[in-house]
Amino acid sequence: MTLLLASRSAARRSMLEAAGLAFDTVESALDEAAAKAGLAEAGFSPAVVAEELAQLKALSVRAAPGDLVLGADQILEQADGRLLSKPESRDDAFAQLRSLSGTTHKLHSAAVIVENGVVAWSHVETSALTMRRLSDAFLESYLDREFDAIRWSVGGYRIEGPGVQLFDRVEGSHFAILGLPLLPLLAYLRARALLPS
Repeated sequence: MTLLLASRSAARRSMLEAAGLAFDTVESALDEAAAKAGLAEAGFSPAVVAEELAQLKALSVRAAPGDLVLGADQILEQADGRLLSKPESRDDAFAQLRSLSGTTHKLHSAAVIVENGVVAWSHVETSALTMRRLSDAFLESYLDREFDAIRWSVGGYRIEGPGVQLFDRVEGSHFAILGLPLLPLLAYLRARALLPS
């Protein structure tokens, strides 16, 4: 039995490696933008959108019988309920960060394990992050240094790096904020006797 991570996220790979898990990385065939738009238009809550996207990613992977496919996704919900996606450009990242400045947003992090084409486990964690008020000069300087690193990050920040300077308060699991509800995942793998307990 092999654990397959259906994600390109360096943060997710790093968390699994640091936890001592053996896994292979595979590419999801999901058109994430189209799927997210469809789920949001259908009126699903942000947490459910995150969970459904994680499930669709895991289901899109061709796996051998018995392999476990781990799909994960994050949805950033602004204070007014709007959802943010990964920034498409530096200007888009600036606009996103400016809209989050001085507000509290929610980050819904979901993970789903699919086995033999069926969802075997899923979990969603929600964190609340409060950004301090950010000046335009600070944002320009931050993006000068960080844009290449954050261009694939929803909301335009990496809290494990200089992005931590954007925040006044963070409530929730650090792992979930990085992109994976890791502790519940490890508990599931122990319950399945796939990790020592």
